[in-house]
Amino acid sequence: KAQVEEVLALIEKLNPQNQPGRLSLIMRLGAKKISALLPPLIEAVQREGKVVTWISDPMHGNTISACNGYKTRRMQDIWEELYRFFQIHFQLGTVPGGIHIELTSDDVTEVLGGAEKIDEDILATRYEALVDPRLNRRQSLETAFRVAEIFREFAQPNN
Repeated sequence: KAQVEEVLALIEKLNPQNQPGRLSLIMRLGAKKISALLPPLIEAVQREGKVVTWISDPMHGNTISACNGYKTRRMQDIWEELYRFFQIHFQLGTVPGGIHIELTSDDVTEVLGGAEKIDEDILATRYEALVDPRLNRRQSLETAFRVAEIFREFAQPNN
């Protein structure tokens, strides 16, 4: 978890000419912490006149261990972090530049929740991740539709 001063120092070191498109900041804050941690970062970067691309990685900040020991994530936490990421950017008048999602088209059961109602009892049935749990094809589509809904909500005038 980087402090505001550390982030500003890194931006200066990595992009001293402040060239647009040169530097992306990938936020892995977690659904429970993003509302407290992201606004001060954005505000500091804006105040210093720095140009960065803001990207949300709602996967890594929401990794948990299931009761059976499997590394997993909850769809609800992923969606909550994405919602807050877009909400904060639109409230502060900044541009949410992208998202990073780990996914597969395979019919895996690595992430809890979604329309399939994957729970801890069936998590192991098709768990194939070697490193990080991924959304399966259905969860990926659900997430894409959620992002479209979120963007539509916040991109409307007067929001």
